[in-house]
Amino acid sequence: MSLPSQATVPARIGIVTVSDRASAGIYEDLGGPAIRKTLEEIIAGPWTAQSTIIPDDSEQIQQTLCKLADVENCCLIVTTGGTGPAPRDVTPEATAAACDKMMPGFSELMRAVSLRHVPTAILSRQTAGIRGSSLIVNLPGKPSAIRECLMAVFPAIPYCIDLIGGPRLETNPAVVTAFRPKGS
Repeated sequence: MSLPSQATVPARIGIVTVSDRASAGIYEDLGGPAIRKTLEEIIAGPWTAQSTIIPDDSEQIQQTLCKLADVENCCLIVTTGGTGPAPRDVTPEATAAACDKMMPGFSELMRAVSLRHVPTAILSRQTAGIRGSSLIVNLPGKPSAIRECLMAVFPAIPYCIDLIGGPRLETNPAVVTAFRPKGS
């Protein structure tokens, strides 16, 4: 019996909504579905989502990210929520604690893109980092901002995942073209 090739194994992607109220059922999660919808447009190959909604709790966020990376083998983990300046907004700190190295270029680009639309984007603390062979990207909570930020950074995501030993992600070139150096 032969093992399936890496090209036929669907990439695993974690989608994490961080929200006290959504995790308690007080309101509907709009962020997680916005991430999924945008990824469905962008990614051309097979993938599966591991979705969860958790409260704004630093320890629980860190544990969830570690589980998605280490146990669920997600090559990409995308979070929404908890990136503002409020006392309960702790997603960036929990992400940094879970990561081996931070990727500040993602945050710089996401804030620059968001500032074109709203001056309060300067308050957003979204970030990105790497844990093992997983890229973790924190997005803001508003669905339109989720789409703007993902569209901005996604051209670099497949090559980053290549470099850290994850599966090859292909994109829909009509939506986003992944950048890979020639020969990659």
